[in-house]
Formats: sequence, structure tokens, C-alpha cells
Amino acid sequence: MPGTTSTSSSISQPPAVYSGRSVFGQAPTFDLETFSNRDFVVKDFVETLSDSAVPPNRKSGPANQANAFDPKPFIRTFENALNRMVEISGDLEHRENELSAAVRRAEVQHGRAMQSAKTGLDEAMAKFESLDSSLSGNDQNSVTRAVKIGQKLEELDRQRICAHDTRFLIQCWLEVSERGELFLLEDKRRQGGGESKVQCAKIARQLLKISQRLDQQSWPQANGASIHVNGVNGGPNPNQKKRRHNTRELIEKFSETLEKDLLKSFDEFYRRENFDGMHECAKVLYDFNSGASVIGAFVNQHQFFIDRSQLITEEVGGDPASWERLADPDAQPPGVEPSLQALIKEVKIVVQEESTIIKRAFPYAEQVMTKFLQRVFQQSIQQRLEMVLEKANTVSSLAFLRSLQAARSAISTLIDDLKMHGLIESPEPASPQITMVLDQQFDDLFVPYFAGSTYIEREKRNLEELYSSLLFKFTIFHSRRKKAPTTLMKSLAKSGSEMLASARDAYVERLDSSDLAPAQKKMLLRIAGLKDAESANAQTEIEVISEDGILSTTNAKRMFKWLAEAVGRGLELNGGNETAKDVSALLHILITNMAEIYLETALDAANDLATSQETATKSEPDLSYIPTLKPAITIMHFLSTFIHTVLLPLATSNISIRKEMTRSTTQTLESLENKVNTILQHTIDVILNWTSRLLSNQKKTDFRPRDDPAAVQNTYTDLLQTQTCQAVSTFLSRLHPLFLPSLTPGPNLTAFLTELAIGFRALL
Repeated sequence: MPGTTSTSSSISQPPAVYSGRSVFGQAPTFDLETFSNRDFVVKDFVETLSDSAVPPNRKSGPANQANAFDPKPFIRTFENALNRMVEISGDLEHRENELSAAVRRAEVQHGRAMQSAKTGLDEAMAKFESLDSSLSGNDQNSVTRAVKIGQKLEELDRQRICAHDTRFLIQCWLEVSERGELFLLEDKRRQGGGESKVQCAKIARQLLKISQRLDQQSWPQANGASIHVNGVNGGPNPNQKKRRHNTRELIEKFSETLEKDLLKSFDEFYRRENFDGMHECAKVLYDFNSGASVIGAFVNQHQFFIDRSQLITEEVGGDPASWERLADPDAQPPGVEPSLQALIKEVKIVVQEESTIIKRAFPYAEQVMTKFLQRVFQQSIQQRLEMVLEKANTVSSLAFLRSLQAARSAISTLIDDLKMHGLIESPEPASPQITMVLDQQFDDLFVPYFAGSTYIEREKRNLEELYSSLLFKFTIFHSRRKKAPTTLMKSLAKSGSEMLASARDAYVERLDSSDLAPAQKKMLLRIAGLKDAESANAQTEIEVISEDGILSTTNAKRMFKWLAEAVGRGLELNGGNETAKDVSALLHILITNMAEIYLETALDAANDLATSQETATKSEPDLSYIPTLKPAITIMHFLSTFIHTVLLPLATSNISIRKEMTRSTTQTLESLENKVNTILQHTIDVILNWTSRLLSNQKKTDFRPRDDPAAVQNTYTDLLQTQTCQAVSTFLSRLHPLFLPSLTPGPNLTAFLTELAIGFRALL
């Protein structure tokens, strides 16, 4: 139809998804993907097919053709679509059959594989159970077999590691010896962690040993000669290759670089409180020089030592009143010097805190803790202790001894606190090694002050100075008194006078000494009751009164107190094998000053006066020396009690020294008792002599009755009482209140009065 053809050519083409003739649409070209699309909608698909079935000329034709419906295009379009869908369904079914067949084949293969795997697993389980039963059996063979297998495995693992390390070592040696490089080690150092750096350190040490053997030219000998000779005639070895690289220098340079890097890393980790990093670096550095470099860096750069190095030049200050109390033997010592006490407290805190860091940062914490403690005690505490003791020595000998005692006690408490804290073993007590280090450092601090007889000589000199000062006026007073004219008493007085002069001269010489501190000189003059040193030098100008020559129990108690303090200080500071010897020396000072200079001098003076009164005939005898006996006897009792209670028990460890001390004490007390007895005997003689003289005035006519009328009023006894009787009675009546307070009621007073009564009866 020519009209149809011309019309069709002027109408637009149908949709791109369809193709056909110009008049009617053909079967659509959709495929399986069209239905697989997620946006596929059946309604839209049918509408698309319907639109494609209407020819374009029909859509744009006259309006009168709109009501004419032609079903043929729709029938052909849907038939074509249906045929296409049948084809797609057939293709889909074919593909489904192929996939099903493939699935069945895969399932069969999977089943066979699973069966094979199950069989293999069963066999492995059976073998494992058999091996396990053989290893876990109770018989000895099973245990032995298991041990052997484990040992063999360990040996194989060691061999594997050794072979690997050996191979790497050979590679490094060839690299450094032939090319003069260490790239392998450098790469291992940069890329690896702590374990790799440890291996680098070990390999570097092994390379040094290899270099020392194989590259002897890099290692100069003691005489400067190189070793590259043959073993026949000492000439040059023709087989020796010319050295190309100094392997020793290269390896040592690498080791230094590795060590510096590790030290730098350790310092950075320390500032960031990265204890794991510190631990890793410290572990590597231990393989270089046993950790000396890292330990030194940790200890030397510690902030505590940096701060203390700035304060070490600070002078020892303190309250002047405290130093005066320290030098005053009658005052209670103030305790530890404040700056030293503050340092001890700071050391306790720092050491306890650092022990925690050391424990976490170092695998060899005990070694680091040892170095840290040594540095703390040897640098900080020792230097401050020396400064404090030097300052105390400029004050007085007693101030030095008291400061030494207080410092040792405070540091001993610090040592005990550190031991109980445990440090790196906290909360357990410190390990034996740390305990030994603390004890050693404590002993080293005070060795200079207790070496030989250094300490006891200081104590002796201090006591001698104090005793000489206290007895200075006493010795001056008795050196001026007149001696009795008898030959025996002259010799005794001469001996006592020489002793007094010797003690006095030693005291004056000590005051004039240039090494005597001004504060100590002031204290000694105060104890002696003098105003200045010139007064002591001008002995003839010293004013003394009778009270200065009388025994004083107060002064004796002060002397005992000073000696007791010295004994207690000696036991605390220098107790040990030398205790008996030291106590013996102190006993000698006590006997010399209290018994010989103090008691014997006073008793000799009383004896001289008593002897001089035996020949008194013109006036009543002077018995003013009798009150001296009471303090003398009291001090003798104190002396005996002190020696037997305090000193002799301390010498028990040395029998020979104790026997000598007992003998010396016995002789001294017997000598003093004999002097007292001599004085009492002379006193009896004086009393009886004077009584005899009074009785010699008695006349026979004195007993005749009196003619005086006034006498009648008197009693018979009054009539018999004569003037002589009255004089004797009056004299004896004055003796009772004189002797009663001087001789304590007891055996001594009874014996004395009995002897006096017997002598008086004999005179009658």
C-alpha cells in the first residue's frame, strides 16, 4: 500500500529497544537482564509493549480514527514478546540445569574431600593419642622418652638459632673487612627494637674478637710491631693480603654510636617516665660495659645530686644558742644539726622514690641501687657530715662529740628505715646485698672518727678539760696552804702538791693553746669561775675563799654526770671489742681527778690540820676540818657505787682489764679510807690531848667542901663539880654537835665515840 509507505516514512522511529518494519512494530529485544533489574515493574513493562504495538501514524492520525481499534498490532507484539519470553525461559532452564549439574559435581567432590580430611584427621588424632599416652605414661621409660624429645627439640632450636646468627655474623664480617661497611648491622639497629639492639651489641663484640684474630694489623702490639710474619724465619708472610680497612676502628665506632644512641634514648625515656623503654635500653647497654655507662648517666644526672652540688658550699649555720647548749656540759644537747637533719629526711624520701623507678627501669636493679646509695652517702651525707663536725669542732670538744653522737644516731635510724622499706624489694625487707651495702656505707662514714684510739682520746681530753676547769680554784686554794712540819707529812704533801701543780699547769697551758676554740675557752672559764684567761695565767692574783677548798657533792655529781655521758656515748658510738679498754681509760681519769686530786687533796689538808692540832697546848684545838669528812665519805660512797655499777660490768668481756680495774679501784678506796681513819685517829688524839691538859689543872683541894653560904643552895653534884670538870664537860659537849652531822649515825660513828670514851676513861 503506497499510501501507508509514504505515511510511515514521515513518522518518528519507535523506541530503541524495539526494531521491525516501518508500519508494525516487531518483537521486543529484551533479555534476562531486563527482568533481573531491581527496578523492574510488570505494569510498566506491559505499557511499554502496548505503546510499541501502536504504529506512529495511528497515534498522530485524524481525530475520527481515534475510536477505531485495531487489535492486530497488539496481538503480534504480545505474541512476539511471549515467544521471546519462552526463549528466555528455555535459556534460563538450560543454565539452571548446568548449574545444578555443577553443584552436584561439587557436592560429590566436597564429600570426597571431607571424607579424606576426616580420615586424615582420625589418623592424626590416633597418632597424637598414641604419642600422648606414651609420653604421659607412669613408667620411667615414658618420662625418659619425653625428656629426651624435649632436649632434642631444644638442641635443634639452639642449633637453628646458632646457625642463623653465625650466618649473619659471617655476612657482617665480610662486609666490614672487604667493603669497610656495616650496613647490615645499621639496618638491624634502625629497624629492630630492643631485642635487635641487644643482638647488635653482641654481634659487635664478636666482630671485635674476630678482628683481633683475623685482622691483627688493626691491633697494634705492646712493642708497636705489627704481626704479619710467617712462622719460619720471621720475615714477611707472602700469603698475607694487604689490609684494606681498619676493622677494629670501624667496629668500635659503630659500638660507640650504638651506645650513644641508647644513652640518649634512655634519657628521653626517663624524662617521659617511660619505664619500659628505659628497661629495654638498660638491658642493651648492659652488654657493652656491664651497664656502667647507663648507671653513671642515671646517677650523675639525677636532679638530687645537681641540686645538692649547688648547696654543698653552704656554710653550717644554726642558732648560736643551740651551739652554746651543745658546748655546755650541764645542758641537754639540742640534737642533730638542722641542715643535716633536713638532708637525712630528703635522702629517705628520694631513695625510697627512686628505688621504685630503678626496679622498673633496670633489669639489674640491685647493681644500680648499690651505685645510687654509694653516691648518696659518699657525696651528699658524708660532705655535709664533715662540714657539721668541723663546725662543731670549732665550738668545743664536747660539741664535736655530741654532734658526732647525734649524727650517727640519725643516720643509723635512716639506715634502719631504708632496710625496713626494702627499696627494690619493697614491701619486703631489703635484700642481703642491699643491707650489706647500707651497713658498709654507714661504717665508712664514721671510720675516720673511730680509727684506732682517736675517739677515746677525744673523750679523755674533753673530760680532763672539764675536770680541770671545775677543780681549778680548788687546786689553787690547796696549793697555797701551808704543809705540816713532820717529815712524813712533808713527803706526802710534796707528792700532792706536785700533782696539783701538774694539773694546774696543764689546764693553764690548755687555755693558752691556739687550737682551743674561743667558745670552748669561754665555757671552760665559766666552769672554773673565772672571768678571762688572763686571770688563769696570773695565778697569784686569783682570789679564792675557804669555800673553794671544801669538798662539794654538787661538783662531784657533775663530774659523775659528765663521765656517765661519756660512757653512754662511747657505748653507742664505739661499742665493741674495745669497750673494756675504753672504760679502763675513763676509770683512770675518774680516779686521777676525783680520788687523787679532789678527795685526797681535801683529806690531806684535813690530816695536816689535825696533825698540827696535836701539839696545841695554849688554846682549844681547831676541829674545823671535821665537816670535811661528811662530803668526803659521801663522795667515796658515790665513787665506789659508780665504779661497781657502771664501769666494772662493761669490762666483763676482758678478764685481765677487769682485774686491773678492780685492783686499781680497791687500792684507791682503801687509800681514801685509810686517810679518813688517820684523820679520825688524829682527831681522837687531839681531843684526848686537850682533855688531858684540862685534867692536869685539877687540884686535890678542889674537892673540899666550900664555905660559901651561897653554895648551900646547890645540889650535892654541883658541890662536887670543879672548874676543871666544868671545862672538860663544856669541851666534850661541843664535840657532839660537831661529829654527829659529819659522821653519819652508824658503825663508824659508834666506833669513833667508843674509842673516844675508852681513851677518856683511861685519862680519868
